Amino acid sequence: MRISDVVRKTVLATFFATATLGLTGGAMAFDDKVFDDNGAVKPKSSPWAVFQFGFSAYKSGHKDQAVEAYRYAAENGQIGATWKLARMYAEGDGVDRNDFEAFKFFSEIVDQDVEPGSPEESYVSDALVALGSYLKKGIPDSPIRPNKVAAQEYFMRAAANYRNPDAQFEMGKMFLKGEGGVKASMRQAGRWFQLAAEKGHAGAQATLGNLLFQSGKVVRGLAMMTAALDRAAPVDQPWIRGMQEEAFALAGEADRRTAIALAEDILTKGASQ
Repeated sequence: MRISDVVRKTVLATFFATATLGLTGGAMAFDDKVFDDNGAVKPKSSPWAVFQFGFSAYKSGHKDQAVEAYRYAAENGQIGATWKLARMYAEGDGVDRNDFEAFKFFSEIVDQDVEPGSPEESYVSDALVALGSYLKKGIPDSPIRPNKVAAQEYFMRAAANYRNPDAQFEMGKMFLKGEGGVKASMRQAGRWFQLAAEKGHAGAQATLGNLLFQSGKVVRGLAMMTAALDRAAPVDQPWIRGMQEEAFALAGEADRRTAIALAEDILTKGASQ
């Protein structure tokens, strides 16, 4: 599942802003300040300073150092370091991919007492979506089995408490299909898709557009699918394109032209226009 670009850009921007304060050299220049001769983080090092070093090391390509720094910072209460480790294991970034290891780190994050609106809410929101995605399908060769009810609970927490668009999209799909212990409801599905679409979620925009198209709102639905295809990530483009092309083939020429114009307006002003 695609992790929200907005969340990731916000978190990384925060890392960069803090890491560059007083850390203007390359990662290797700080080895003697953070690591001992055995390559371990020095005892009693400041978790926040080590976290900053980890970011600097990561950006410089020294991901082995970054992992050690993040691990130390995570063990000493830095939730951002725990999130970064989870992402690295989930994506095989600097470490061998290990979804179960990522699952454990994400679980540590959601167990933290982080209130909505706090500076650390983006970590929790993203972790909830990640856990929901893992539980929806399960993790092969691990104790994590498919559990759509549990997945729905994680998605709902992220969607309702943190207004995460990826989670809102997942809730929309669950209500559309009647999965995860919820009853199928087109109205509820549309509500969640709309919330995610208003935040620029391409998958939600495309799915909502298809629902509108099927309900007879041809121009609006086709325009939303067209706009969604334009802004979709490469991984989502194939299924959105298939949906959009099928609708285009069914629409009349006049509706197509009007929809293209409306799609340009949506891309300029937003999905709520």
